[in-house]
Amino acid sequence: MALLEGKVALVTGASAGIGRATALLLAAQGASVILNARNREGLEQLAATISSSGGKAGVLAGDVGQPATHQQCVELAMKEFGGLDIAVNNAGALGALKPLAEITPDEWQHTLHANLTAAYLGARSQIPAMLARGGGAIVFTSSFVGTSAGIAGMAAYGAAKAGLMGLVKGIAADYAVQGIRANALLPGGVDTDMGGSPEQKQWAAGLHAMKRIAQPEEIAAAALFLVSPMSSFVTGAALFADGGNSAVK
Repeated sequence: MALLEGKVALVTGASAGIGRATALLLAAQGASVILNARNREGLEQLAATISSSGGKAGVLAGDVGQPATHQQCVELAMKEFGGLDIAVNNAGALGALKPLAEITPDEWQHTLHANLTAAYLGARSQIPAMLARGGGAIVFTSSFVGTSAGIAGMAAYGAAKAGLMGLVKGIAADYAVQGIRANALLPGGVDTDMGGSPEQKQWAAGLHAMKRIAQPEEIAAAALFLVSPMSSFVTGAALFADGGNSAVK
């Protein structure tokens, strides 16, 4: 039997990169998947790919920075598939890339909102639906930036991603006894459009003990572990999927 047979999952930032790979893998493991991102065309193409392989997917285009987007995703999961068991809150943004003293208050707020507040908004809508099902699993895509290392020009991004660790610990403290698990996934460099130019990716590869960056499917596999029964006793934790980056600093 597939690991996620009969489960309903939500993936944000699903139109490309880690989110797309994760949605494909969860669907392949039996989950019905709600796909969210701002790029409707990309989502519809992904949903068609999932359907062509015998899976089930629903699409809701919208900005994760808006509370209504998360509520609509949960409502769609309940309407189409009967509930919600899994959420991978993957959407985020690099924000302003400049030294801290040059970041404006608006740029700071934008970066924190896109990466940390949006995660809170997601959990706020997802948790009640999971409680109605007797529990669930939530994963937030964090980063090695801000948790194991600082990178010049990325103070706001690092602060937001590090903040996700406080969020998962708080959710674990509040809801573990009610069957909800929350964990953070911390990728290293990944071969996506967000990873930058070929030269930037080559530089990032040098930070890792493996001397390469990940493919999105490798990060998706780690996400699958965190949302599946294989990690049934794991909550409030950080899983580094970073090619040894954090181990060699």
